[in-house]
Amino acid sequence: MTPLGELLAAEIQANGPISFHRFMETALYHPEHGYYRRERDPFGKGGDFYTAEQLQPVFGSLMAARIRQLYAAMGCPGEFTVVELGAGRREMAEAFAEWRYVPVDLDGGELPAGFTGVLFTNEFFDALPVHVARWQGGAYREQLVGMEGDAFRWEAGGPPPPECERFLRSYLPAPEEGRVYEACPDALRWLDRIGTSLRRGYALTIDYGYTRREAIRFPEGTLMSYRRHAAIDDVLAEPGARDITAHVNFTALQEYGASAGLATERLENLSQTLLAAGEADQFAGALEHADEREALRRRMQLKTLLFGMGETFRTLLQLRDA
Repeated sequence: MTPLGELLAAEIQANGPISFHRFMETALYHPEHGYYRRERDPFGKGGDFYTAEQLQPVFGSLMAARIRQLYAAMGCPGEFTVVELGAGRREMAEAFAEWRYVPVDLDGGELPAGFTGVLFTNEFFDALPVHVARWQGGAYREQLVGMEGDAFRWEAGGPPPPECERFLRSYLPAPEEGRVYEACPDALRWLDRIGTSLRRGYALTIDYGYTRREAIRFPEGTLMSYRRHAAIDDVLAEPGARDITAHVNFTALQEYGASAGLATERLENLSQTLLAAGEADQFAGALEHADEREALRRRMQLKTLLFGMGETFRTLLQLRDA
């Protein structure tokens, strides 16, 4: 059992089964043993997965071009700021260097108050802890994490917390017997913070997920863990040693975002965003380089972004107009 697993097992043995939200939050963000807090780098070839931000400089160049378009649409305000939420290793810092750039991590730093510009996130919402519920006998029952021997196992609990029930009934289709659903109230709290922090400008969110209508494709929910570039269904095994993610409910981001002052401008595939960003110069700014080998590497990055991630990930653009 992993060191983090031992901590969680002791908690369960002392107090009984815990919510999956508690399990996921601890597995990812425990200050010493959490997946994102260990010394080992989880990203890239030697890690467990890639994100678009590792495909540099092409991704950064195109995102900067897209933000440049938004900057122009706002009339080029002098106090323009790009805030990156979930900035991690600051891989976008160079791309966004022409503006004031403020990196903010999940558990470190504060969103600036009353700024004008763009709030940018890339694979932030999919890493927020979720609650899990199954519809059984005409009601939602929270799915808890217990122990069987030395292994973690799912256990049926009682009704989910009220905020989870509201999330499930507001942003998912009518429930069906036996299906599993995920609720992420944490995402709504972040939307409140974003709506308060951003005085005028845009929230630009890149992630993978589904809308209310598309949720029917996931009868067992969307939870997945990753290790060494392999997707694994068992999200309870080896806590702290694997990434755990849940697809983003874009309907929740759109509809709750509207109540937080963030009006949806467009929801599209990432490839559409990238094509619009590179159209003005036919991708010359992102691809051209004096070194032929580097130019080839950039073309391969663009291909991966457009035809790999670009078809899986989505971009949500929301407007905050004071």
